[in-house]
Amino acid sequence: MGGITTYWLLRSVCLSFLLFGCMCYSNIPPSDYYRRHFFNPYHSLVLPDGRETTVYLLKDIAKRYYFTLEENSTPHFSITVTPCDVPIEWSILHYKASHALYRKTAEKYQTFEDLKTRTYYKTVSTLFHYKGNSVESYVGTSAYSSLFVLEFLSTERDTHISVYLTTDLAHGNLFPELPVDPRIDVTRVSHNSVSLVWKPSPSAVKQKENIEYCLLVNEKHNYKSLCAADTAIRSAGRKWPELASFPMLQHLNDHQRVMILSNTDFRIIHKSGNMDVRQMCIGNKNSYTVSNLKSNTQYYFDVFVVNLLTNASVAYTGTFAKTLLEPKPKVTLLKDGKIIQLKFDGKREKVYSFEYQASHKKVQFTLQTCNGQMRVQISKNGKLLVSEYIQGLRHITLKGKLMDKYLAVLKPGEPLLNTSAMIQASSHIHKSLFPFFPNSLKIKSFNKLRTCNSITIAWLGTQERNMYCVYKKKLQEDQVWREMSRVDSCSGPESRPKSEKVLCKYFHDINVQRAVTTERLGDLEKDTSYLLDVYLIGPSGILVRYQSKVVKTRKTC
Repeated sequence: MGGITTYWLLRSVCLSFLLFGCMCYSNIPPSDYYRRHFFNPYHSLVLPDGRETTVYLLKDIAKRYYFTLEENSTPHFSITVTPCDVPIEWSILHYKASHALYRKTAEKYQTFEDLKTRTYYKTVSTLFHYKGNSVESYVGTSAYSSLFVLEFLSTERDTHISVYLTTDLAHGNLFPELPVDPRIDVTRVSHNSVSLVWKPSPSAVKQKENIEYCLLVNEKHNYKSLCAADTAIRSAGRKWPELASFPMLQHLNDHQRVMILSNTDFRIIHKSGNMDVRQMCIGNKNSYTVSNLKSNTQYYFDVFVVNLLTNASVAYTGTFAKTLLEPKPKVTLLKDGKIIQLKFDGKREKVYSFEYQASHKKVQFTLQTCNGQMRVQISKNGKLLVSEYIQGLRHITLKGKLMDKYLAVLKPGEPLLNTSAMIQASSHIHKSLFPFFPNSLKIKSFNKLRTCNSITIAWLGTQERNMYCVYKKKLQEDQVWREMSRVDSCSGPESRPKSEKVLCKYFHDINVQRAVTTERLGDLEKDTSYLLDVYLIGPSGILVRYQSKVVKTRKTC
């Protein structure tokens, strides 16, 4: 009973594999009938008309598909084959039928080996033969009943291909058209970007809403089809399933195991990805600038035009370009205690580099952004010590040795932001032009002390005697967001109208824990928002602006 069960189980497995276009072999000696009908290496399958067919190929094992054209049917056909991984060989064989027997259509369901031995087909000719990994098409015709056989072979490794047959040449083309000149032109190269342009596809001109361009960028080589690129990306993370998960594997030989694993693998690698290949679909534009590239690196660029209705695509002729060496930023000597203003115009990513040599063991860098963020990297004698984003005002104190060399590199945190900043370095920390300021530059308001015509605020001070100036600005409801986004931390009271000034006062406390001051702002309008600012003005005249705050008076009291 065990042998009979194994036989029928093997038969069921192989029948299911045949439905997916796969071939089966066995190292178990079955009957001649079983071997001929279910393990026949020449078994060929019908190629459907009007849809793409995925064909899985095992290394060095030919795969055959066939289709027929009847005498009174359409005389034209087109075949397009897309290799999805490695170069393959494929041919189209034409079998001309005998006039006496061509009507016996039931015979077309015999195995291909049987068909070759019959007298139904008097002549055989090779219409087309190709070897390579390009997408190739063949258009043929036949005025009488014929059998066409497609043979596929991969000699490198197991792979899969896509085959498309259509007998409706007027309306059955899945694939978009390429222009007469399908080259991609490189128009500009920098150290971190490459600009490309290509002639538009005739299909994109005719039906813009259904056609888009997809761009592939990688450092290895060009791809001749989206199918090939997709396979390369997915296979980078392929994981073979455990053999134990297939109970029938103990009865199958090596060829069968490869076949089963290949089919399973194509589902698994669908879920994996690889950042070595970048894909961007850009709609109907026929030009694009690829940015964020590495300097002094060769990249390969491919453009595919995709039919969104059918998901079919064709490739332009790929190109390549090498990015330029990144220009070394100009290094400016930073003098002790000197404040330097920086301008970021937002049009390009500007980088500032400053070198400072310490005259004491302790060094203090003071950095201030006027709005937005700034990326700061500080290294000592070539070793990176600080790398962070800074917003507002910040002191960074570092310890080292006398005559240590520091390099500070400053970049805008947001490339498109038009802003400015300040930097100062000093080994005389106690004589810094920047005033000492508390750890928090926030303004606090007290909700319980808020009335219809007054607001009470508080802020932290320092141990040094400094002057603090308070300003207020009345805002409309629709002005709050705009005013807060336009706050410039580098601007001082001189930029404010006198009508916005509330008061200026001196304040300090030796005990830092008690260095807190409060102020009541009166004569305000009810149910109204006010922008509040506090400025700390040090002995040298350099100021520190606290973080702006919006407070609204009560509507009813």
